[in-house]
Amino acid sequence: MSLIFQNSFYVSLNVSSILYGVELMLYFQTLRELRKTREREHHWDKFCAFFSTALLALATVCEATQAIFGQEIWIVNATYPGGPAAYEAKYDSTWYQMMGLTAAVLLDMLTNGLLIYRCLILWNSRRVVFVPGFLWVVSLGLGTAATGELVVRASNAGLFVGLVQDIGLAYFTVTIALNVLVTCLICGRILWLARGLGGQATHPYFGVVAIIVESALPFSLCGVVFLVLYAVNSEVSIVFRASYVMFSCISPQMLILRVISGRAWTSASEGTSSALVFQSHLQVISVAANVCRENLEDTTVDIPKFVVSLSNVEEV
Repeated sequence: MSLIFQNSFYVSLNVSSILYGVELMLYFQTLRELRKTREREHHWDKFCAFFSTALLALATVCEATQAIFGQEIWIVNATYPGGPAAYEAKYDSTWYQMMGLTAAVLLDMLTNGLLIYRCLILWNSRRVVFVPGFLWVVSLGLGTAATGELVVRASNAGLFVGLVQDIGLAYFTVTIALNVLVTCLICGRILWLARGLGGQATHPYFGVVAIIVESALPFSLCGVVFLVLYAVNSEVSIVFRASYVMFSCISPQMLILRVISGRAWTSASEGTSSALVFQSHLQVISVAANVCRENLEDTTVDIPKFVVSLSNVEEV
């Protein structure tokens, strides 16, 4: 464990703690919103409560295991022979570290699954989500393989060593490619829908916040940065790995909160978009009518003849 890794690990613990606090705030705000709508007894609300709780539980495991490992390195075993580097090399794959890694993989699977579902809702086409679904299955297999390899090699393996690093690189490549693909699909669909609504593009469904939250943009960006650093075997990558894991919890939590607050696009929003387009057309007609009336008031016109001409136009 080099000095750079120790500093990066320390920073990652602090960043992870801050983001975990954000997740706690979002979780309890979600429960508050669900309490407001509990009289509906909708199955989606029950799913949101269960899914949010699962996200928080997995994030708690990830946060706790990293905090415990840091305590073991720098406090409990501060006088370990060989120093923190020797302790980290020997105990990097302890049982609680394996539990944390498993929780991170499960958290990633849940988040990607939710994003694929959101992509299906926005596009309303199963063909669009075929490739993301395939990548999801592949990432699940690679994540299981990486975890299994660490368990087999037990006390002398790590994420930056040998076969584990190769499998880990393949896993992160596939899962982050899935993140980026789904993010692009969701962003593109939102922009296309906003363009179709013309003047209504500032509707809450299609604003900048909608694009960031719906597409889980921070989650994908952290993943891309982490993947690049991990591929070059940079010890600084642990900072972005911690951010990536926490955003895999925060991003879906923000999306769920947005959905239950009625600010996200759902399958019932198609009719709403049609109504918005129809409303915009009515506004154009109303403005044109007002202009015509003002012109008629300012101009001397034979009103009976004008009415007759309008009736002839309507008959045609």
